[in-house]
Amino acid sequence: MSDNVHPRIVVIGGGTGLPVLLRGLKQFPVEITAIVTVADDGGSSGKIREELNIPPPGDIRNVLAALSDVEPLVEEMFQHRFKTSNELSGHSLGNLILAAMTSITGNFVYAIQEMSKVLNVRGKVLPAANQSVVLHAKMADGTIVSGESKITNAKKKINKVFLSPENIRPLPETLQAIRQADLIIIGPGSLYTSILPNLLVPRLGDEVCHSKAKKVYICNLMTQAGETYGFSASDHVKAIYEHMNCAFIDTILVNNKEIPQDVQLRYKEELASPVHYDLPQLFELGLKVVHADIANLENSALRHDPKKVAQILYNLLINETKKQYEA
Repeated sequence: MSDNVHPRIVVIGGGTGLPVLLRGLKQFPVEITAIVTVADDGGSSGKIREELNIPPPGDIRNVLAALSDVEPLVEEMFQHRFKTSNELSGHSLGNLILAAMTSITGNFVYAIQEMSKVLNVRGKVLPAANQSVVLHAKMADGTIVSGESKITNAKKKINKVFLSPENIRPLPETLQAIRQADLIIIGPGSLYTSILPNLLVPRLGDEVCHSKAKKVYICNLMTQAGETYGFSASDHVKAIYEHMNCAFIDTILVNNKEIPQDVQLRYKEELASPVHYDLPQLFELGLKVVHADIANLENSALRHDPKKVAQILYNLLINETKKQYEA
């Protein structure tokens, strides 16, 4: 790699975990491409998706805000959520702006590109597909639940998730970014409703499987009711492999810090518990395990520490690219 080219990172995910990670990564000299799920069907995003027939903007909005380099007030305005008794109630300004830009241009991807310029975004933000997709889950009892928000609320064990329609097309820019990546990061995020909806997009998951880049999976700190109740770290990886029919992860990053008991008790009310990293099983899967104190309590919610995680990932990236170019 020449001195004037930054290493390329592709981050795949959605939900609340991805923006947290990106806020840390953007502080390093790297080229970031964030690939974001378009399966959301709840809240403001779900309303906009249904009424305007465009991809849900919520996860994209959060990623744009995380990678933005603007005055704090501008970002706060973009993220502002209306609390009124009329049609605006529950909508964030950023969602409405993205919807308006999509309506004006007729293209969701172009709308994201234009908003990236306005917000001075450090990196590239791409939807997993330039269309809405519907996430379905086949449950252990054989029933099919359709819709991301309904899947979690069903509170049943998930056997498999899949997408519709059948003719979903990934963006050429997304496939190109994966091919050119030095490091591909999966997560953090809800396993079945944030991570897999990206990887299940036709050709996108295949590109990840066959990419020569090192792949790191950032394991969730806590299990999630309605998705991963009782899952260990290796259970998360196995679920990804079963859906992809491909074992492609090189490294898993897990938290080794004891979660405070009061925090555990609070999460227990939500049927969530710390994810146990089962080393023997992870080694059996051929994974390199990086364990560190990466948990952070933020407004009573447990999150990955963006600075610590970003530093670990950057160190992995630099070591890997050094090997690659010294070979």
